[in-house]
Amino acid sequence: MLSYKAPIADIKFLFEDVFNYYGHYQKHPEFAEATPDLVEAIFEECAKFSENELLPLNQSGDQEGCGFDNGQVTTPKGFKEAYQKYVEGGWPSLSHHVDHGGQGLPSSLGMVVSEMIGTANWSWAMYPGLSHGAMNTIDTHGTEQQKSLYLTRLIEGSWTGTMCLTEPQCGTDLGQVKTKAEPNGDGTYNISGTKIFISAGEHDLTENIIHIVLARLPGAPEGTKGISLFIVPKMQTDEQGNIGEFNNVSCGSIEHKMGIKGSATAVLNFDNAKGVLIGPENKGLECMFTFMNTARVGTALQGVCAAELAYQNSLNYAKERLSMRSLSGTKHPDKVADPIICHPDVRKMLMTQKAISEGGRAMIYYTAKLVDQVENAKTEEARKKADNRLGFITPILKAFLTELGQESANHGLQIFGGHGFIKEWGMEQIVRDTRISTLYEGTTGIQALDLLGRKILMTRGKSLNDFAKEVLIFCKDKSMLSSSPHKRQMNKFIWPLSTTVAKWQQYTIRLGLKAKKDRDVIGSASVDFLMYSGYVVMAYFWAQMAQAAYEKLATDVENRDFYRAKIKTAEFYFERLLPRTKSLAVTMMADPKTLMQLDEDLLSFL
Repeated sequence: MLSYKAPIADIKFLFEDVFNYYGHYQKHPEFAEATPDLVEAIFEECAKFSENELLPLNQSGDQEGCGFDNGQVTTPKGFKEAYQKYVEGGWPSLSHHVDHGGQGLPSSLGMVVSEMIGTANWSWAMYPGLSHGAMNTIDTHGTEQQKSLYLTRLIEGSWTGTMCLTEPQCGTDLGQVKTKAEPNGDGTYNISGTKIFISAGEHDLTENIIHIVLARLPGAPEGTKGISLFIVPKMQTDEQGNIGEFNNVSCGSIEHKMGIKGSATAVLNFDNAKGVLIGPENKGLECMFTFMNTARVGTALQGVCAAELAYQNSLNYAKERLSMRSLSGTKHPDKVADPIICHPDVRKMLMTQKAISEGGRAMIYYTAKLVDQVENAKTEEARKKADNRLGFITPILKAFLTELGQESANHGLQIFGGHGFIKEWGMEQIVRDTRISTLYEGTTGIQALDLLGRKILMTRGKSLNDFAKEVLIFCKDKSMLSSSPHKRQMNKFIWPLSTTVAKWQQYTIRLGLKAKKDRDVIGSASVDFLMYSGYVVMAYFWAQMAQAAYEKLATDVENRDFYRAKIKTAEFYFERLLPRTKSLAVTMMADPKTLMQLDEDLLSFL
């Protein structure tokens, strides 16, 4: 059976020693209540809720799945009760504005809560998780009336929300959306069409579900320029929010999926369902990106959650499972065999999981700080700077961390051996549950095209160079030129990091020049380029964590083993994982002709 303990020590290390979150909060008067005492209390309470309420429903929810009967969806046993406790605990309102019933705490704090909840039970976490994107979209683009009616109830958790983009004929290519919106002449619209793959699209947790829907107005331009965004509730309401008639949003079916079986993925049919426009006409895709960016960072978090859950359970098993003797000599002569944790290959997998989960967490928390800055910037210049950095790093997080989360889950199954392939241990479920993370909210390939083509080459490398400058300044500040003893120890991290960053910039220039002659270069190189970028970015944060650990060890801090482990894990990352960039450099610079030279007819015979 799966076990989970919230990594409070690691979370506090990042908050206090690496990213100075309390100094960050002090810069924003609106975060005055986010004191260390309150924040730590939130960590502890969320850990209890995640460990005691959600984890026990993880495997049972997978085994039972969601029920479907004539358009009605029932969630697995215990899900509804857990949701009520979630609402009673005030968790939905934590990081939303007080104007509409929120607690006004930072979004970054909400990200930590989402991590603990998601690690304990990702399927359950998707129900409230989808609501956050709906809240952000309505908060950013909605009218005051829409906020009063819909946002207030989403924040209190009595209603949930979804995002409705995908249709049977289109996924990522939203220019093919066919759902129609016919104006009624009274400010409302009749929405008709079918949406598929709608996470949390139908369930029994709340009395109403607020759908954020992409649709086309009559006479709208073709393609993405003619898409508008609408709020369409499952149940009609009056201006006071009282539930009225069914709004003709019916669930045609729920998908039979490989994983996340406790999360209902619905086919929704809109049959002249009443909705209201949110944002300007034909600007729906731009408004939806408020939702999409939130969802992509949230999906990146799934990679970290999977890595953490797989690591914790793999570590426990590796300490207990006895098999063979250590190659370097018997380690436990009192036992019939040594624990498998003594074997180098098992250690390599465990260290990889540890490096991924803790390095990925640092990447997420860095990004969460950017989200705070975007939402609470005092000047447009400051907001734009943070938003540009957020836009640059989001595709890296979404693709890189989900790919590595899947790797970590597979390592976990491998460590368990044959037992990993059996349901009762839970490892095969982690593999199945996390596989979707590389697909939804834009596949790895889509994120890679966004990063290399749109975020880097279309800006002439400015976004990458701005981030690279930040990393190189860190390297210069922590180089051997400093007289501080622990900074000299940082050279084993600083030199490979600075060298790899410089090569990162050089490869980008070369790819840009090659792409001018052959556009297929971008598609050929993009995924390898994104993974290269991910390893560089994670290396930056492992260097920061090593630096913070050295600084703590220079004091009389307790729990010194925790900080020594940080340094040893950073060493592992730089010696075993960062070198993956060398092979990625070769493949991303390869000529695309080896991918494209076979005609389609020849491919069909392979």
